[in-house]
Amino acid sequence: MPKRVDHEERRSQIAEALVRCASARGLHAIVMRDVAEEAGISVPLIQYYFKTKEQLLHFALGYLAQRMGDRVRDRIRANGASPTPRTVIETTLAEALPTDEESRTFHLVYTSYATLALTDPTLATQPLLRDPNAMEDFLLAQLTAARDAGHTSQRLDLRAEVVGLLAMSAGLGTSVLVGQRTAEAAWDILRHHIDRVFTPDRPSAI
Repeated sequence: MPKRVDHEERRSQIAEALVRCASARGLHAIVMRDVAEEAGISVPLIQYYFKTKEQLLHFALGYLAQRMGDRVRDRIRANGASPTPRTVIETTLAEALPTDEESRTFHLVYTSYATLALTDPTLATQPLLRDPNAMEDFLLAQLTAARDAGHTSQRLDLRAEVVGLLAMSAGLGTSVLVGQRTAEAAWDILRHHIDRVFTPDRPSAI
C-alpha cells in the first residue's frame, strides 16, 4: 500500500529547504533547482505544490512568521500563567532581535523578501504579512492594560509609543545583522526606551 503523503508537511519541508538555501546564499540567488537539491526531492514535485518561485517565497515567509510567532508565545508562557503587560511587551520585542540562528535566519529572509518586493512586481502584489497591524494592535492592548493599571503615564499617546518601539526594534535588528552592534547592546537601547514608556505619572505635590 503506498504511503500517504502529508501535503502540509511536504510544503513545510520545501519551505525549510528554501530557508536554508536563502540563509547560506541569499534569497535573490535561489532557483527551484537549489531548493529541490536541498530538500532531496525533484523540481517537478516542488512545482506540484508551488507553480512559481514567487508562490514558494511567499509561502516560506508566512511559514517563518508563524514559527517566530510560536517562539514568542512559548517565551511568554515561560513567564508564568499571568505575565504582566510589560513582560509581554519586553518578551515580544526581544524576539524581534536576531539573537540566535533561527531568529537571525528569520530576519535575514524577511528583510531580503521585503527588498526583492520593492523591485519585483510579482512579489509586490502579494502582501508581506496577512495582517500588517496585528503585532501593533497586540502590543497596544498590552500597553493600554498597563496604563489602566497605573504603570505608565496617562498622557502617553499609546499607539505612537507602540509604533515607535516596533520601528526601533526592526532598525536595531538590522543593525545587529550587519554587525553594527551586538544583540546585547541593541537590547540595552530598546530596554532604555521601554523604561521611559513605563514611567508612571508622579503624584501631585499639591
